[in-house]
Amino acid sequence: MEKALQARIAVRNMKEYHPPLSGRDGLRLDFNENTDAPSPRIAEILRQIAAGELAKYPERAPTERIMAEFLRLQPDQVLLTNGVDEAIHLLCETYLEAGDEVLIVVPTFSMYEIYAQGPGAKVIRIQANPERGFRFPVEIVLSSITERTRMIAIASPNNPTGTVVSRNDLLRIADAAPGAAVLVDEAYYDFWGETVLDAIGRFPNLFVTRTFSKAYGLAGLRIGVLAGNSIQMPMLRKVASPYNVNGIALACLPYAIADREFLANYVRQVLQGRARLMIQLTCQEVPYWISQANFVLANIGPRHKEFVAEMRKRGILVRDRSSDPGCSGCVRMTVGTVEHTERLLVALPEVLETIGWRPNQQVSAGSAMGSAR
Repeated sequence: MEKALQARIAVRNMKEYHPPLSGRDGLRLDFNENTDAPSPRIAEILRQIAAGELAKYPERAPTERIMAEFLRLQPDQVLLTNGVDEAIHLLCETYLEAGDEVLIVVPTFSMYEIYAQGPGAKVIRIQANPERGFRFPVEIVLSSITERTRMIAIASPNNPTGTVVSRNDLLRIADAAPGAAVLVDEAYYDFWGETVLDAIGRFPNLFVTRTFSKAYGLAGLRIGVLAGNSIQMPMLRKVASPYNVNGIALACLPYAIADREFLANYVRQVLQGRARLMIQLTCQEVPYWISQANFVLANIGPRHKEFVAEMRKRGILVRDRSSDPGCSGCVRMTVGTVEHTERLLVALPEVLETIGWRPNQQVSAGSAMGSAR
Protein backbone atom coordinates (compact mmCIF):
# COMPACT_ATOMS: atom_id res chain seq x y z
CA MET A 1 0.00 0.00 0.00
CA GLU A 2 1.44 3.36 -1.01
CA LYS A 3 2.17 5.97 1.62
CA ALA A 4 -0.05 9.06 1.66
CA LEU A 5 1.45 12.31 0.42
CA GLN A 6 3.03 14.35 3.20
CA ALA A 7 4.76 17.71 3.35
CA ARG A 8 8.46 17.78 4.17
CA ILE A 9 9.33 17.31 7.85
CA ALA A 10 10.68 20.85 8.05
CA VAL A 11 7.37 22.21 6.78
CA ARG A 12 5.33 20.06 9.13
CA ASN A 13 7.39 21.35 12.04
CA MET A 14 7.20 25.01 11.02
CA LYS A 15 5.57 27.53 13.30
CA GLU A 16 2.39 29.04 11.91
CA TYR A 17 1.51 32.71 11.70
CA HIS A 18 -2.13 33.51 12.34
CA PRO A 19 -2.74 37.23 11.87
CA PRO A 20 -6.00 38.32 13.54
CA LEU A 21 -7.35 39.82 10.34
CA SER A 22 -11.00 38.82 10.66
CA GLY A 23 -13.46 41.34 12.03
CA ARG A 24 -11.15 44.35 11.89
CA ASP A 25 -13.96 46.89 11.93
CA GLY A 26 -12.94 50.02 13.80
CA LEU A 27 -9.85 52.18 14.17
CA ARG A 28 -7.02 49.84 13.17
CA LEU A 29 -4.20 50.47 15.62
CA ASP A 30 -3.16 46.82 15.67
CA PHE A 31 -1.06 46.19 12.52
CA ASN A 32 1.15 49.30 12.26
CA GLU A 33 -0.43 50.29 8.95
CA ASN A 34 -0.97 53.86 7.82
CA THR A 35 -4.17 54.58 9.77
CA ASP A 36 -5.72 56.74 7.08
CA ALA A 37 -5.00 56.37 3.34
CA PRO A 38 -2.14 56.62 0.84
CA SER A 39 -1.26 59.73 -1.14
CA PRO A 40 -4.18 61.17 -3.15
CA ARG A 41 -2.00 60.58 -6.20
CA ILE A 42 -2.66 56.85 -5.80
CA ALA A 43 -6.39 57.33 -6.27
CA GLU A 44 -5.65 59.32 -9.42
CA ILE A 45 -3.46 56.66 -11.00
CA LEU A 46 -5.95 53.92 -10.10
CA ARG A 47 -8.63 55.78 -12.04
CA GLN A 48 -6.31 56.03 -15.03
CA ILE A 49 -5.35 52.35 -15.26
CA ALA A 50 -7.04 50.93 -18.33
CA ALA A 51 -8.73 47.55 -18.12
CA GLY A 52 -6.45 46.29 -20.88
CA GLU A 53 -3.42 46.80 -18.65
CA LEU A 54 -4.74 44.10 -16.32
CA ALA A 55 -4.46 41.54 -19.11
CA LYS A 56 -0.70 42.05 -19.37
CA TYR A 57 2.03 40.41 -17.32
CA PRO A 58 3.60 43.08 -15.08
CA GLU A 59 7.01 44.52 -15.97
CA ARG A 60 9.09 45.00 -12.85
CA ALA A 61 12.28 46.46 -14.35
CA PRO A 62 11.04 50.00 -15.18
CA THR A 63 9.77 50.55 -11.64
CA GLU A 64 12.95 49.02 -10.21
CA ARG A 65 14.96 51.65 -12.07
CA ILE A 66 12.81 54.37 -10.50
CA MET A 67 13.21 52.77 -7.08
CA ALA A 68 16.99 52.48 -7.50
CA GLU A 69 17.21 56.19 -8.25
CA PHE A 70 15.00 56.94 -5.26
CA LEU A 71 17.27 54.89 -2.99
CA ARG A 72 20.45 56.21 -4.66
CA LEU A 73 21.44 52.72 -5.75
CA GLN A 74 22.10 50.96 -9.03
CA PRO A 75 19.22 49.02 -10.64
CA ASP A 76 21.11 45.74 -10.28
CA GLN A 77 21.15 46.28 -6.49
CA VAL A 78 17.35 46.49 -6.23
CA LEU A 79 14.64 43.83 -6.34
CA LEU A 80 10.98 44.70 -5.84
CA THR A 81 9.10 42.09 -3.85
CA ASN A 82 5.61 41.13 -2.78
CA GLY A 83 6.00 42.91 0.54
CA VAL A 84 8.97 42.44 2.84
CA ASP A 85 7.64 38.97 3.64
CA GLU A 86 8.62 37.74 0.18
CA ALA A 87 12.04 39.35 0.50
CA ILE A 88 12.68 37.38 3.70
CA HIS A 89 11.43 34.22 2.03
CA LEU A 90 13.74 34.74 -0.96
CA LEU A 91 16.77 35.21 1.28
CA CYS A 92 15.98 32.00 3.15
CA GLU A 93 15.40 30.01 -0.03
CA THR A 94 18.57 31.38 -1.64
CA TYR A 95 21.08 30.94 1.19
CA LEU A 96 19.78 28.36 3.69
CA GLU A 97 20.09 24.60 3.69
CA ALA A 98 19.06 22.01 6.25
CA GLY A 99 21.19 22.28 9.37
CA ASP A 100 22.34 25.85 8.76
CA GLU A 101 22.01 28.26 11.65
CA VAL A 102 20.00 31.49 11.67
CA LEU A 103 20.43 34.07 14.43
CA ILE A 104 17.54 36.26 15.56
CA VAL A 105 17.14 38.44 18.63
CA VAL A 106 13.69 38.01 20.15
CA PRO A 107 11.12 39.38 20.41
CA THR A 108 11.04 40.33 16.76
CA PHE A 109 9.09 39.85 13.52
CA SER A 110 7.96 36.23 13.50
CA MET A 111 8.39 35.65 9.76
CA TYR A 112 12.20 35.46 10.10
CA GLU A 113 11.86 32.27 12.09
CA ILE A 114 8.98 30.85 10.07
CA TYR A 115 10.68 31.24 6.68
CA ALA A 116 14.02 30.02 8.02
CA GLN A 117 12.40 26.79 9.15
CA GLY A 118 11.18 26.02 5.62
CA PRO A 119 14.60 24.92 4.32
CA GLY A 120 15.24 23.09 7.59
CA ALA A 121 17.56 25.65 9.18
CA LYS A 122 18.11 25.76 12.93
CA VAL A 123 16.97 29.06 14.44
CA ILE A 124 19.09 30.36 17.32
CA ARG A 125 16.99 32.74 19.43
CA ILE A 126 18.82 35.31 21.53
CA GLN A 127 16.61 36.94 24.15
CA ALA A 128 16.77 40.70 24.51
CA ASN A 129 16.33 41.66 28.14
CA PRO A 130 13.12 43.64 28.86
CA GLU A 131 14.68 44.82 32.13
CA ARG A 132 17.33 46.56 30.02
CA GLY A 133 14.87 48.13 27.61
CA PHE A 134 15.13 45.28 25.10
CA ARG A 135 18.51 46.74 24.18
CA PHE A 136 20.06 44.86 21.28
CA PRO A 137 22.64 42.41 22.73
CA VAL A 138 25.29 42.94 20.09
CA GLU A 139 28.12 41.25 21.97
CA ILE A 140 26.04 38.10 22.49
CA VAL A 141 25.12 38.08 18.81
CA LEU A 142 28.78 38.40 17.80
CA SER A 143 29.80 35.60 20.14
CA SER A 144 27.01 33.37 18.75
CA ILE A 145 28.29 33.47 15.17
CA THR A 146 29.71 30.09 14.15
CA GLU A 147 30.89 28.44 10.94
CA ARG A 148 27.31 27.19 10.52
CA THR A 149 25.74 30.66 10.72
CA ARG A 150 24.23 31.40 7.33
CA MET A 151 21.77 34.18 8.13
CA ILE A 152 21.28 36.89 10.74
CA ALA A 153 17.99 38.79 10.66
CA ILE A 154 17.70 42.12 12.45
CA ALA A 155 14.83 44.61 12.42
CA SER A 156 15.74 48.22 13.20
CA PRO A 157 13.46 49.71 14.41
CA ASN A 158 12.31 46.40 15.81
CA ASN A 159 8.78 45.07 15.95
CA PRO A 160 7.17 44.81 18.51
CA THR A 161 9.52 46.78 20.79
CA GLY A 162 10.33 49.86 18.68
CA THR A 163 13.98 49.65 19.71
CA VAL A 164 16.84 50.30 17.29
CA VAL A 165 20.32 48.97 16.58
CA SER A 166 23.18 51.36 15.96
CA ARG A 167 24.65 51.54 12.47
CA ASN A 168 28.07 50.70 13.90
CA ASP A 169 26.77 47.51 15.53
CA LEU A 170 24.97 46.41 12.36
CA LEU A 171 28.13 46.81 10.30
CA ARG A 172 30.19 45.04 12.96
CA ILE A 173 27.91 42.04 12.59
CA ALA A 174 28.08 42.10 8.79
CA ASP A 175 31.88 42.26 8.99
CA ALA A 176 32.05 39.44 11.55
CA ALA A 177 29.89 37.04 9.52
CA PRO A 178 31.03 37.21 5.87
CA GLY A 179 29.58 33.76 5.22
CA ALA A 180 26.10 34.73 6.41
CA ALA A 181 23.36 36.79 4.79
CA VAL A 182 22.87 39.71 7.18
CA LEU A 183 19.37 41.12 6.75
CA VAL A 184 18.64 44.57 8.16
CA ASP A 185 14.89 45.02 7.99
CA GLU A 186 14.17 48.75 7.79
CA ALA A 187 10.37 48.45 7.55
CA TYR A 188 9.98 51.37 9.97
CA TYR A 189 12.81 53.46 8.52
CA ASP A 190 10.56 56.45 7.76
CA PHE A 191 9.89 56.97 11.48
CA TRP A 192 13.57 56.63 12.46
CA GLY A 193 15.68 57.91 9.59
CA GLU A 194 18.93 55.95 10.04
CA THR A 195 20.00 53.34 7.50
CA VAL A 196 22.80 51.05 6.38
CA LEU A 197 21.60 51.08 2.78
CA ASP A 198 24.67 52.96 1.63
CA ALA A 199 26.92 50.15 2.94
CA ILE A 200 25.69 47.33 0.69
CA GLY A 201 28.39 48.12 -1.86
CA ARG A 202 31.08 47.42 0.75
CA PHE A 203 29.51 44.30 2.28
CA PRO A 204 28.56 41.54 -0.19
CA ASN A 205 26.61 39.78 2.57
CA LEU A 206 24.51 42.79 3.65
CA PHE A 207 20.85 43.09 2.60
CA VAL A 208 18.31 45.80 3.42
CA THR A 209 14.53 45.62 3.13
CA ARG A 210 11.98 48.41 3.09
CA THR A 211 8.19 48.29 2.93
CA PHE A 212 5.56 50.65 1.60
CA SER A 213 2.88 49.26 3.90
CA LYS A 214 3.55 51.61 6.80
CA ALA A 215 4.12 55.31 6.13
CA TYR A 216 3.10 55.12 2.46
CA GLY A 217 -0.22 53.37 3.10
CA LEU A 218 0.13 50.67 0.43
CA ALA A 219 -0.34 47.60 2.66
CA GLY A 220 -3.15 46.30 0.46
CA LEU A 221 -0.96 46.39 -2.65
CA ARG A 222 1.77 44.25 -1.04
CA ILE A 223 4.97 45.81 -2.30
CA GLY A 224 8.41 46.06 -0.76
CA VAL A 225 12.02 46.29 -1.84
CA LEU A 226 15.08 44.16 -1.20
CA ALA A 227 18.47 45.80 -1.76
CA GLY A 228 21.81 44.07 -1.78
CA ASN A 229 25.26 43.92 -3.31
CA SER A 230 25.25 43.48 -7.09
CA ILE A 231 27.35 40.32 -6.63
CA GLN A 232 24.54 38.60 -4.73
CA MET A 233 21.37 39.96 -6.33
CA PRO A 234 21.49 37.72 -9.45
CA MET A 235 21.11 34.69 -7.15
CA LEU A 236 18.00 36.19 -5.56
CA ARG A 237 16.53 37.02 -8.96
CA LYS A 238 16.93 33.36 -9.90
CA VAL A 239 14.68 32.38 -7.00
CA ALA A 240 12.15 35.19 -7.40
CA SER A 241 9.20 34.82 -9.74
CA PRO A 242 9.57 37.17 -12.73
CA TYR A 243 6.01 38.37 -12.07
CA ASN A 244 6.03 38.50 -8.29
CA VAL A 245 4.72 42.09 -7.99
CA ASN A 246 1.34 42.87 -9.51
CA GLY A 247 0.91 45.53 -12.17
CA ILE A 248 -1.28 47.80 -10.07
CA ALA A 249 1.33 47.99 -7.33
CA LEU A 250 4.06 48.68 -9.89
CA ALA A 251 1.97 51.47 -11.41
CA CYS A 252 1.23 53.09 -8.05
CA LEU A 253 4.65 52.90 -6.40
CA PRO A 254 6.36 55.69 -8.40
CA TYR A 255 3.52 58.08 -7.52
CA ALA A 256 3.70 57.13 -3.85
CA ILE A 257 7.42 57.79 -3.49
CA ALA A 258 7.19 61.00 -5.53
CA ASP A 259 4.73 62.60 -3.10
CA ARG A 260 7.31 63.75 -0.57
CA GLU A 261 4.91 66.27 1.00
CA PHE A 262 2.36 63.57 1.81
CA LEU A 263 4.99 61.36 3.41
CA ALA A 264 6.50 64.20 5.46
CA ASN A 265 3.07 65.25 6.72
CA TYR A 266 2.09 61.74 7.77
CA VAL A 267 5.43 61.02 9.46
CA ARG A 268 5.20 64.34 11.32
CA GLN A 269 1.77 63.37 12.68
CA VAL A 270 3.09 59.97 13.78
CA LEU A 271 6.14 61.39 15.56
CA GLN A 272 4.02 63.94 17.41
CA GLY A 273 1.42 61.32 18.28
CA ARG A 274 4.06 58.87 19.46
CA ALA A 275 5.43 61.46 21.88
CA ARG A 276 1.93 62.26 23.14
CA LEU A 277 1.14 58.58 23.68
CA MET A 278 4.33 58.01 25.67
CA ILE A 279 3.57 61.08 27.79
CA GLN A 280 0.05 59.79 28.42
CA LEU A 281 1.39 56.38 29.44
CA THR A 282 3.85 58.08 31.79
CA CYS A 283 1.06 60.09 33.37
CA GLN A 284 -0.99 56.93 33.85
CA GLU A 285 2.12 55.17 35.26
CA VAL A 286 1.85 52.47 32.60
CA PRO A 287 5.29 50.98 31.83
CA TYR A 288 6.34 51.19 28.20
CA TRP A 289 9.41 51.06 25.98
CA ILE A 290 10.61 54.14 24.13
CA SER A 291 9.85 53.56 20.46
CA GLN A 292 11.40 54.80 17.24
CA ALA A 293 8.64 53.27 15.09
CA ASN A 294 4.95 54.08 14.53
CA PHE A 295 3.79 52.21 17.60
CA VAL A 296 4.43 51.92 21.32
CA LEU A 297 4.67 48.69 23.34
CA ALA A 298 3.18 49.02 26.82
CA ASN A 299 3.15 46.60 29.74
CA ILE A 300 -0.49 46.39 30.86
CA GLY A 301 0.18 43.31 32.97
CA PRO A 302 -2.29 40.54 33.89
CA ARG A 303 -5.27 42.52 32.56
CA HIS A 304 -3.92 42.87 29.04
CA LYS A 305 -6.74 40.83 27.49
CA GLU A 306 -9.35 42.97 29.23
CA PHE A 307 -7.55 46.07 27.99
CA VAL A 308 -7.68 44.86 24.37
CA ALA A 309 -11.35 43.88 24.69
CA GLU A 310 -12.39 47.21 26.20
CA MET A 311 -10.54 49.11 23.51
CA ARG A 312 -12.40 47.06 20.91
CA LYS A 313 -15.72 47.97 22.52
CA ARG A 314 -14.78 51.59 21.85
CA GLY A 315 -14.03 50.82 18.22
CA ILE A 316 -10.24 50.79 18.63
CA LEU A 317 -8.14 47.75 17.73
CA VAL A 318 -4.81 47.25 19.51
CA ARG A 319 -2.50 44.22 19.41
CA ASP A 320 -1.95 41.82 22.29
CA ARG A 321 1.75 40.86 22.19
CA SER A 322 1.79 38.95 25.46
CA SER A 323 2.85 35.71 23.77
CA ASP A 324 6.07 37.24 22.39
CA PRO A 325 9.27 36.27 24.24
CA GLY A 326 9.79 38.62 27.18
CA CYS A 327 6.50 40.48 26.52
CA SER A 328 4.16 38.97 29.09
CA GLY A 329 1.24 41.34 29.63
CA CYS A 330 2.25 43.64 26.77
CA VAL A 331 0.01 45.42 24.27
CA ARG A 332 1.20 47.26 21.15
CA MET A 333 -0.61 50.40 20.00
CA THR A 334 -0.11 51.90 16.53
CA VAL A 335 0.18 55.67 16.16
CA GLY A 336 -1.33 57.37 13.11
CA THR A 337 -2.97 60.65 12.21
CA VAL A 338 -3.68 63.38 14.76
CA GLU A 339 -7.38 62.49 14.73
CA HIS A 340 -6.76 58.80 15.33
CA THR A 341 -4.18 59.39 18.04
CA GLU A 342 -6.62 61.72 19.80
CA ARG A 343 -9.21 58.93 19.91
CA LEU A 344 -6.64 56.58 21.43
CA LEU A 345 -5.53 59.13 24.04
CA VAL A 346 -9.13 59.80 25.11
CA ALA A 347 -9.92 56.09 25.38
CA LEU A 348 -6.73 55.07 27.21
CA PRO A 349 -7.51 56.40 30.72
CA GLU A 350 -11.16 55.36 30.35
CA VAL A 351 -10.19 51.77 29.58
CA LEU A 352 -7.63 51.61 32.38
CA GLU A 353 -10.30 52.79 34.79
CA THR A 354 -12.86 50.34 33.44
CA ILE A 355 -10.61 47.31 33.89
CA GLY A 356 -9.55 48.48 37.35
CA TRP A 357 -5.92 48.81 36.34
CA ARG A 358 -3.49 50.00 39.00
CA PRO A 359 0.23 50.82 38.60
CA ASN A 360 1.34 48.02 40.91
CA GLN A 361 -0.53 45.33 38.94
CA GLN A 362 1.79 45.07 35.96
CA VAL A 363 4.51 42.46 35.72
CA SER A 364 8.09 43.69 36.18
CA ALA A 365 7.25 47.34 36.72
CA GLY A 366 10.82 48.45 36.21
CA SER A 367 11.18 46.62 32.94
CA ALA A 368 9.68 49.33 30.83
CA MET A 369 9.60 52.78 32.37
CA GLY A 370 12.85 52.35 34.22
CA SER A 371 14.76 51.19 31.15
CA ALA A 372 13.02 53.56 28.79
CA ARG A 373 14.60 56.68 30.25
